[in-house]
Amino acid sequence: MHKSAPQDDYIIEASGLTKNFFGFSAVRAVDLKVRRHSIHALIGPNGAGKTTTFNLITKFLSPTAGTIRFNGEDITALRPAEVALKGIVRSFQISAVFPRMSVRENVRIALQRPLGSSYRFWQSERSLDDLSERVDELLDAVGLLGYRDRPAAGLSYGRKRALEIATTLALDPEMMLLDEPMSGLGHEDVDRISELIRKVSTQRTILMVEHNLSVVAALSDTITVLAAGQVLAEGPYSSVSQDPRVVEAYIGSINE
Repeated sequence: MHKSAPQDDYIIEASGLTKNFFGFSAVRAVDLKVRRHSIHALIGPNGAGKTTTFNLITKFLSPTAGTIRFNGEDITALRPAEVALKGIVRSFQISAVFPRMSVRENVRIALQRPLGSSYRFWQSERSLDDLSERVDELLDAVGLLGYRDRPAAGLSYGRKRALEIATTLALDPEMMLLDEPMSGLGHEDVDRISELIRKVSTQRTILMVEHNLSVVAALSDTITVLAAGQVLAEGPYSSVSQDPRVVEAYIGSINE
């Protein structure tokens, strides 16, 4: 676990966050504070509002009501690209890589984004050598250096997830939002990606949605439990897992 940040050192502060869809409240008056340099998990039964909350924070959805502050700045009205430039980057539930490009090329594309340039297909490899060292550093960090010249399509599913984390790290985010990073992974890959998340979190804040409760218990400093679009409980796993309201919401599955 991480060393605790000062109690009031929050990187994200959402207040009264609400999202209605044609009269249905997917998220209702959610208050969420994420401490800097922590791993914070959002959990809850299906339909609890976890993904909607993610979409609101990253501005893929606009809230019906409420405010979102990042590093003390109100970002409620910003667009997704503007939020990303502030330092909030999201990895999606389904692995998003360019399958026909090599592992190295996937990371290089991501490295060029902060430079404000599109992928320079027409330039020679030699002209892009200035990025090569950083590409190799990122691939080494996620255990993919030995796969750098392989087409991304040829990677196992777990290694594709690692590549996605590498491309996210290439954007140098201050905060990473991981949407079900363990989805579809086998046991060995779950262990690998868990260690990778622990490793990359040492210098970043991570907010993740995850259904694998053993992973949540092992990685998270703080857990927020959502149910029916509202915050049901919050705290460390040791206390949240014993909360009768949480146990009821999961129909006992949280302790299995």
